Amino acid sequence: MNTRRLRASLRGWGGVGTMLAACALALAFVLLLPPLGTRGDGAPQTGGPGIAEATQATADSCGDHPEKLSPAPSGDESGPSVTAIKKRGYLSVGVDQNSYRWGYRDPNAEGGDLEGFDIDLAHEIARQILGDPKAVRFHAIPTNQRIPAIQSGQVDMVVRTMTINCDRLKDVAFSDPYFTTGQQILAPKTSDTPGVTGYNASLAGKRICSAAGSTAEALLTEDKASGGRLPSSADISTTVPNQLDCLVKLQLGEVDAIVTDGALAASQAAQDPTVELKGKPFTTEYYGVAMNKHAEDLVRRVNQVLVDYRKSKGRIGWEASYQKWLSQTLGTDSASSRPPSS
Repeated sequence: MNTRRLRASLRGWGGVGTMLAACALALAFVLLLPPLGTRGDGAPQTGGPGIAEATQATADSCGDHPEKLSPAPSGDESGPSVTAIKKRGYLSVGVDQNSYRWGYRDPNAEGGDLEGFDIDLAHEIARQILGDPKAVRFHAIPTNQRIPAIQSGQVDMVVRTMTINCDRLKDVAFSDPYFTTGQQILAPKTSDTPGVTGYNASLAGKRICSAAGSTAEALLTEDKASGGRLPSSADISTTVPNQLDCLVKLQLGEVDAIVTDGALAASQAAQDPTVELKGKPFTTEYYGVAMNKHAEDLVRRVNQVLVDYRKSKGRIGWEASYQKWLSQTLGTDSASSRPPSS
């Protein structure tokens, strides 16, 4: 264990103590949620049997561009899923509460409300559908519970840095993309052993952490099995429920590197000055809002929200949210992070 690195990390955004407290809070929050398959408030689910299947392509016909397969935007609010939400009076959204600048609780802020880029988007969806940005109830969802929470009707949607891919299209529907990123390596700036330089031979013999159910875990597993770029001696056995747990393990010296989305990795590097991004992103991926496969009317309505959100030049809009939350970690030029036009 590198004692100097641990001491330095304690001076980061809350350090290990705050990280562990946040993880414990996340677990407690999840345990307070109603069991999967029920709604704690008795409100009607927005998806389920009897509602027409969405037309979004599944993994079997996904091709190379799953991000282009979402149904066309529509402002129509007469469909069953949107009608159920409006009748209920609030939007139920699965989010993260531990991803710095995406969805998190700032321990230094009064009130402890969730904030970040994903949280802004959830508020905007509520504003456009319900006329009130505060008409939203957030549920902290671990990475590996995002899809079950949608399928059960526990939440209407998940806005949680969720990559659109073919495998997930078997289980959920996605909006058009709202962010562009790619997988990247996060590792200590210095090390007692030969350092990691990127997703390459420098990972030989290294212990790599990823979040269970994440794109990173799937990529590492596939690459390991196929003999791809990942060295055969790399240890990918460490998976955790939430991405932040990987940073804690890195700080404690239990792993040597993290594989995650570059956008998330940049925020984690901002939390801990002893770690940094290594090499360039080695994939291109797109975040989307995930919803029930039977809720096509809601998917179309969210896509219309995204059209308006991307175009907005005022206080409420994609660019304003990017500059507020992400420019400090990803740079003020947002061009590379902007989603493709639908």
